[in-house]
Amino acid sequence: MALPQRHRLKGQRVFDQVYQRGSRHQGPAMVLRILDAQPGLLPLEQQLHPPSPWRCGVVVSSKVHKRAVRRNRLRRLLHGHLLAQSIGAGGRSLWLLLSLKPGSADLPSQALLGECNQLLHQAGLTP
Repeated sequence: MALPQRHRLKGQRVFDQVYQRGSRHQGPAMVLRILDAQPGLLPLEQQLHPPSPWRCGVVVSSKVHKRAVRRNRLRRLLHGHLLAQSIGAGGRSLWLLLSLKPGSADLPSQALLGECNQLLHQAGLTP
Protein backbone atom coordinates (compact mmCIF):
# COMPACT_ATOMS: atom_id res chain seq x y z
CA MET A 1 0.00 0.00 0.00
CA ALA A 2 1.37 3.40 -0.94
CA LEU A 3 1.50 6.28 1.48
CA PRO A 4 -1.10 9.01 0.96
CA GLN A 5 0.26 12.19 -0.59
CA ARG A 6 0.11 14.09 2.71
CA HIS A 7 2.49 11.59 4.36
CA ARG A 8 5.04 11.36 1.52
CA LEU A 9 8.44 12.92 1.83
CA LYS A 10 9.71 14.15 -1.54
CA GLY A 11 12.40 16.35 -2.97
CA GLN A 12 16.17 16.12 -3.18
CA ARG A 13 16.70 19.11 -0.87
CA VAL A 14 14.45 17.52 1.76
CA PHE A 15 16.29 14.19 1.66
CA ASP A 16 19.66 15.95 1.81
CA GLN A 17 18.58 17.90 4.92
CA VAL A 18 17.31 14.75 6.67
CA TYR A 19 20.54 12.88 5.85
CA GLN A 20 22.75 15.74 7.04
CA ARG A 21 20.90 17.08 10.08
CA GLY A 22 18.50 14.34 11.19
CA SER A 23 18.94 12.40 14.40
CA ARG A 24 19.79 8.78 13.74
CA HIS A 25 18.44 5.59 15.28
CA GLN A 26 20.14 2.48 13.98
CA GLY A 27 19.28 -1.20 13.96
CA PRO A 28 20.85 -4.24 12.31
CA ALA A 29 18.70 -4.00 9.15
CA MET A 30 17.66 -0.34 8.90
CA VAL A 31 18.35 3.24 9.93
CA LEU A 32 15.68 5.73 11.01
CA ARG A 33 16.46 9.42 10.63
CA ILE A 34 14.21 12.09 12.16
CA LEU A 35 14.18 15.84 11.59
CA ASP A 36 11.78 18.61 12.56
CA ALA A 37 9.89 19.61 9.42
CA GLN A 38 10.94 22.63 7.40
CA PRO A 39 7.99 23.09 5.01
CA GLY A 40 9.82 25.70 2.91
CA LEU A 41 12.10 22.95 1.54
CA LEU A 42 9.22 20.84 0.21
CA PRO A 43 8.42 20.92 -3.51
CA LEU A 44 5.62 23.37 -4.31
CA GLU A 45 2.97 20.71 -4.99
CA GLN A 46 3.54 19.23 -1.53
CA GLN A 47 3.38 22.60 0.18
CA LEU A 48 -0.19 22.92 -1.12
CA HIS A 49 -1.34 19.70 0.61
CA PRO A 50 -2.67 20.01 4.15
CA PRO A 51 0.07 19.66 6.77
CA SER A 52 0.38 16.34 8.53
CA PRO A 53 2.13 15.50 11.82
CA TRP A 54 4.66 13.35 9.93
CA ARG A 55 6.00 12.71 6.45
CA CYS A 56 8.07 9.67 5.62
CA GLY A 57 10.37 8.41 2.92
CA VAL A 58 11.62 4.84 2.56
CA VAL A 59 14.96 4.27 0.81
CA VAL A 60 15.71 0.82 -0.58
CA SER A 61 18.84 0.89 -2.74
CA SER A 62 19.94 -1.65 -5.30
CA LYS A 63 22.52 -2.85 -2.74
CA VAL A 64 19.61 -4.24 -0.70
CA HIS A 65 18.31 -6.30 -3.63
CA LYS A 66 19.09 -6.23 -7.34
CA ARG A 67 15.49 -6.66 -8.50
CA ALA A 68 13.25 -3.61 -8.51
CA VAL A 69 10.20 -5.79 -7.86
CA ARG A 70 11.65 -6.97 -4.55
CA ARG A 71 12.74 -3.44 -3.55
CA ASN A 72 9.25 -2.09 -4.27
CA ARG A 73 7.65 -4.88 -2.21
CA LEU A 74 9.84 -3.98 0.74
CA ARG A 75 8.94 -0.30 0.32
CA ARG A 76 5.21 -1.05 0.18
CA LEU A 77 5.49 -3.35 3.21
CA LEU A 78 7.06 -0.55 5.26
CA HIS A 79 4.61 2.06 3.94
CA GLY A 80 1.65 -0.05 5.03
CA HIS A 81 3.22 -0.68 8.41
CA LEU A 82 3.89 3.04 9.02
CA LEU A 83 0.27 3.87 8.17
CA ALA A 84 -0.97 1.28 10.65
CA GLN A 85 1.17 2.72 13.47
CA SER A 86 -0.08 5.53 15.66
CA ILE A 87 2.91 7.80 15.17
CA GLY A 88 2.75 10.69 17.62
CA ALA A 89 4.88 13.72 16.96
CA GLY A 90 3.98 15.45 20.21
CA GLY A 91 2.37 18.44 18.54
CA ARG A 92 5.24 19.09 16.15
CA SER A 93 5.67 18.15 12.52
CA LEU A 94 8.39 15.58 11.73
CA TRP A 95 10.14 14.14 8.72
CA LEU A 96 11.11 10.47 8.93
CA LEU A 97 13.47 8.62 6.63
CA LEU A 98 13.82 4.83 6.77
CA SER A 99 16.86 3.40 4.96
CA LEU A 100 17.27 -0.33 4.59
CA LYS A 101 20.76 -1.79 4.87
CA PRO A 102 22.24 -4.38 2.48
CA GLY A 103 21.14 -7.88 3.41
CA SER A 104 17.84 -6.79 4.92
CA ALA A 105 15.92 -8.24 1.96
CA ASP A 106 16.85 -11.72 3.18
CA LEU A 107 15.11 -11.21 6.54
CA PRO A 108 11.50 -12.30 7.05
CA SER A 109 8.99 -9.45 6.85
CA GLN A 110 8.03 -9.88 10.53
CA ALA A 111 11.64 -9.27 11.56
CA LEU A 112 11.77 -6.06 9.48
CA LEU A 113 8.47 -4.81 10.88
CA GLY A 114 9.59 -5.65 14.42
CA GLU A 115 12.78 -3.68 13.95
CA CYS A 116 10.80 -0.76 12.51
CA ASN A 117 8.57 -0.81 15.62
CA GLN A 118 11.63 -0.92 17.86
CA LEU A 119 13.25 2.08 16.12
CA LEU A 120 10.01 4.11 16.27
CA HIS A 121 9.69 3.32 19.98
CA GLN A 122 13.36 4.13 20.59
CA ALA A 123 12.80 7.52 18.91
CA GLY A 124 9.78 8.16 21.17
CA LEU A 125 7.24 8.21 18.32
CA THR A 126 5.10 5.27 19.44
CA PRO A 127 3.93 4.21 22.90
